[in-house]
Amino acid sequence: MSLQLSLLLLGLLLLLVMAAYYAWLARKNKLRQAEPAAPGSSDALDARIEPHLSEHPLDGDSFASSPAPEKKPGLDPLIDAMAPIALEAPVAGEAVLAALPSTRRVGSKPFSIEGFNTVTQRWEPAVPGQLYSQLQAGVQLANRSGPLNDIEFSEFVMKTQNFCDAINGAPDLPAMRNEVNRARELDQFASGHDAQLVLMVQARRAAWSPSYVQQTAARLGFVMGATAGRLVIPAGTAGLPPAVSLTFDTLAALADDPTQSALRQVTLGLDVAQVDQGEKPFERLCEAADALALEMDGVVTDDQGAALPPEAMKVIGSELEQLYDMLAQRDLAAGSPLARRLFS
Repeated sequence: MSLQLSLLLLGLLLLLVMAAYYAWLARKNKLRQAEPAAPGSSDALDARIEPHLSEHPLDGDSFASSPAPEKKPGLDPLIDAMAPIALEAPVAGEAVLAALPSTRRVGSKPFSIEGFNTVTQRWEPAVPGQLYSQLQAGVQLANRSGPLNDIEFSEFVMKTQNFCDAINGAPDLPAMRNEVNRARELDQFASGHDAQLVLMVQARRAAWSPSYVQQTAARLGFVMGATAGRLVIPAGTAGLPPAVSLTFDTLAALADDPTQSALRQVTLGLDVAQVDQGEKPFERLCEAADALALEMDGVVTDDQGAALPPEAMKVIGSELEQLYDMLAQRDLAAGSPLARRLFS
């Protein structure tokens, strides 16, 4: 009888130990949730807009105020097929605007009309109340959709001619074969020098709720982007592409109860050609990935899930420096207006 009692007590003790272990394991792997907001505090993640101010908390840089938005880049013979338009007399900005085509695209390429302002002596998109002594039409030679083709060039010619007919202008149209060949050459260069770096932070054990990811990322300088499941570290100049982006499952971000959605990975991205090298975007990408992994008990991997040791990151950084040099040598420095147009 005493042996049976001993075995029973031993069995009960074993059950208690197992129950305690599984309870501890459950708490350890419990979905990580955001900490409650302090009463009266404002949530910086409420506004779903691309920000215009960067505090650069990851590298210590800061801006006292948001710089003025950069002026929209104009036509450039480096990446545009251009047609000068001769005028019999200066034309008002209102007349130019009235004659513009309803769509400002030729196929997948941007189409533009610019005027030479008689007062400022500068080329600009037409503005009411201004006079223009010369005009020029242009279509972009290439972008991430590919090079300008014969059909698109023909559409460019038709749009330009129709515009000129409306304002009594005479276009000097370039030769189609020359411009299409230039487009192919430019596209070949762009395709060989386009880089979009992607890092992932994967959960080691416990999954994360969307609010937990947002709250952790906010402490590292991220703010809400324009779409659900997207956060960004903004560039230092208003209106420019973000230095680093963070994305996670959109469905989880839009769930009725986000606290019950489980995330096991987030993606960090850098569109190299879109961001000025002076922003130190690669360093900030790496710092953000390491900080998130440390805060959320995760591991940094490539887009295939393979862990990235420091040596691999050094190799990527070295290759990136070479890419920056190649772009600059072509007058398409990363983050410049021309580079942002070409790599879009």
